[in-house]
Amino acid sequence: MDTPTKPRGCTSFKVRQLSRRLSQFYDAEVSKSGLKTTQYSLLSNLARLGPSRPVDLAGELKMTASTLSRNLQPLIVAGLVAQTAGADARSRLVHVTPEGEEKRHEALAHWKTAQQKLNALLGVERVLALHLLIDESMELLGAEDVPDGDD
Repeated sequence: MDTPTKPRGCTSFKVRQLSRRLSQFYDAEVSKSGLKTTQYSLLSNLARLGPSRPVDLAGELKMTASTLSRNLQPLIVAGLVAQTAGADARSRLVHVTPEGEEKRHEALAHWKTAQQKLNALLGVERVLALHLLIDESMELLGAEDVPDGDD
């Protein structure tokens, strides 16, 4: 196979294709827990951070406040995340409930299975190279400063 000397097609489109396919791959496994991969990720990050103001959580996850709110709502309705009063009357904190921690733990087993399947399918070396390329690209693009409105 000839190696192209310049990129062909739209890089954004290709990355979105890969992202959608990876999401489908993980969702097929994680959904066995009753969660979407994005919900599992949100629960895991909130568990890691502890009780957080939504604005701080959105900043940590590099997403807009409205995207976070939209993603939190089903978890709150399901009783997996609770919203409580913050330091003053206007602020709120969100935290993982005991039920949410139990569900997160259940989903973790499915996520690990998906990760192992992906590593076997692509090969660990390719996955490591992909991670490195993503990390380097994020750094070069200054991703720390740009909230993502599409999550």
